[in-house]
This record gives sequence, structure tokens and C-alpha cells, in this order.
Amino acid sequence: MRISRKLVFILQCIIIICVIIPEYRIRNVNAQINKLRQETVVVDAVLYNEDRYISLVKQSLEHIQKENQGKVKFNFYDSRGNQAIQNEIFDNLLRNNQDVLLVNLVDITVAPEVIERFRQKDIPIIFFNREPISLAPLKSYGKAYYVGTNAKDSGELQGKIIINLWNNDRKAIDLNDDGVLEYVMIRGQQTNIGAEEITKSVISTIEKAGIETKQLESIAANWDRKIARENISALFLRYGTKMEAILANGDEMAIGAIEALQKYGYNLGDKKKTIIVVGIDATSEAQELIKKGFMAGSVYQDPSELAKAIYIIGMNVFEGKEPLSDTPYKFDDTGIAVRLPYGEYISKIT
Repeated sequence: MRISRKLVFILQCIIIICVIIPEYRIRNVNAQINKLRQETVVVDAVLYNEDRYISLVKQSLEHIQKENQGKVKFNFYDSRGNQAIQNEIFDNLLRNNQDVLLVNLVDITVAPEVIERFRQKDIPIIFFNREPISLAPLKSYGKAYYVGTNAKDSGELQGKIIINLWNNDRKAIDLNDDGVLEYVMIRGQQTNIGAEEITKSVISTIEKAGIETKQLESIAANWDRKIARENISALFLRYGTKMEAILANGDEMAIGAIEALQKYGYNLGDKKKTIIVVGIDATSEAQELIKKGFMAGSVYQDPSELAKAIYIIGMNVFEGKEPLSDTPYKFDDTGIAVRLPYGEYISKIT
């Protein structure tokens, strides 16, 4: 009996050792991996391009990295406004290791393909700035979110800038004194949801205030200064001062329009030779033009706030927290989109 009890005791010890030690080793290895992952979270940011506004978002993310040394590492990839280039970037990233993916889409219809490509990695995907045409694929993944703005709000604020100018000094705007605001619309892209919302809401806001409008032309400048400059230059030769206002979906295009007008001696400070131009983004260059009186105003969206939001939400999801944990943000009725507010930027000089 003694021998058999000893054998049982020995066997029990062997079993305990065989179970506990491997489990301890696994836990220890996992702890080390988690520790390493906690030290530096790799975030790949795929950008539509590096226009002025997106460049400011990038700079803000770089500042976040600097302020969180060793905690996060951003890698930036410029798609140069080309979907084929962006697809190639995604192909390369599938072979890399990343913890969070930030996506500024070129083609707003390809969000489902992006999610399917990276689904196997089971990582957070934060779309930003350029809203996917449908948010349903993001919801189905469970780790994908969108951070941007309410484009309708930006159009309304643009409209209010025009309304205030019109009410304060209609004759300075209504150059032919017919009581109608004749304008040219510069859209970002033909198929961009945000551009369409801005375009509709700015005009509806102006008309709701009792101002009659007439569209002379509507052009798509692809958010590009040069394209806007070339188009407005040609349109000025056609319409001249019949063109009483230029409404642009973005500051880069608004600045291009101003450069074209200045070539013909307009928008150089003389109020009698100024065509109203409004934009969106309130970039530093646009702010300078507004201060000088060359540009009427812009709608401000804070690039640093956008960078902060996509960083915090991405990190929260990566760490297994609620996406909006310890943030002031709220989801809209989709449950997966955060809409950051806009503000006006106009000259205080009258």
C-alpha cells in the first residue's frame, strides 16, 4: 500500500508539473508579446493624397507620435489621388504587420474591398475625411469606424457667409444690380458624397434666406488648385463680372480661383473689383487671403482635432476598449460614424 501511495503521489506531481509549467511558459510568452505590443503600436495611415488639408492632418499625427514616444509609430503612404496606387499600397500592407489601419479613400466605393482584404488581420480600420459611399460594410466588420464631418453643415456655413455679405452690402456683390446672385460652383469630385452635400446645402441655405440665385457654371476640379485656376480663367473670359460669386468645396480650389481672378486684375484689395470667393478648410494660406480681403471667407475644420479623433478611436479599439471611451465624441445615428463640427473663418476687418 505504501508503495502504491508513493506511486500515486509521484504521478500526481508529474501531472501537475506537466500542466503548470507549459501553461506558465505560454502565459509568460503572451505577457512578453503583449508588453512589446504595448510599447509600440504600429499605425499605417493610407492617405488620398497630401493636399494642404491632409498634410496638416499628417503633421498633427506626427506631433501625436512625438508626444507619445515609444507608444505609437505612424507609417504614412501617399496614394497621390490614384486608386491603382492605393490598391498597390494595400497589397504591400497585407504583407506587413500593423496594429491599426487609417484609411483616407481615393475611391469612396471601395470600402467593402478594403475591409475584406484586412478582415483576416482582425485589426481596427478607421476611415476618415472621405466618407465611404455606404457605412454598412464597416458595421458588418465590427472593428471599422468613420471619422469626418457633416458636409451639409459646411455648406450651410458657407451659405451664411454669403447671406451676411449680401445683407450688409448687396450692391458690392450684385454687380449688375438685378437682385440675383449669379455664381460658379467648384465641386471637389463628381461622385463624392461630401461634395454633393456641400453643393446642395450652400445654395438651399442662400435661397431660404430669400436670395434668388442663378448658377452660371458648375465644374469638378478634383480638389486641385491648378484645375480650378485653369477653369476659372477660362470662365472669366466668358462671363466677366456676370460671375458675382465663386463657391468652392475646398480652399485649394478657392485659392486657384483667386489666382485666376488676380490675373485679370480682380481680388487684389479693391472692393469695386472683387468677386466673392468662399472655400472650406480655412488653411493658413486661405486665412492670409481672407485677412487681405482677397477672399471672402472659409469654413474651418480642425485638422488636429481630426488627427486626435482617429488616433484615440483606433487605439481604443486596438486595446479592446469601447471606441469612444474617455472621449467627448458621439456616434451619429449609424452607430459607427463620428461627425466633427465646423466653424466660420471670416475677416474681422470691415
